[in-house]
Amino acid sequence: MSKPKTESYASVWDAIADTPEEAANLRVRSELMDKITALIEENGWTQVEAAKRCGVTQPRISDLQRGRISRFSLDALVNIATALGCRVHVELEAA
Repeated sequence: MSKPKTESYASVWDAIADTPEEAANLRVRSELMDKITALIEENGWTQVEAAKRCGVTQPRISDLQRGRISRFSLDALVNIATALGCRVHVELEAA
């Protein structure tokens, strides 16, 4: 009996994405979502308070905090971060 072949990936995003570009987009969106969620928690805001500050609905904040990445574009996350008084910084490095 032969062992099934296993594949190894650098990250979960590389494993589920169809292309390296899609994996990079998912990685950045995930990182932004984590940082925005941490900011909301650090300030002790309720979902309703955070939603008002971000200019979105409470269910949108719930989706963000639950990590529903497919519901957020990179543009939407940059807009939310900016509404919270943050500046988004992008760095490029060799892959």
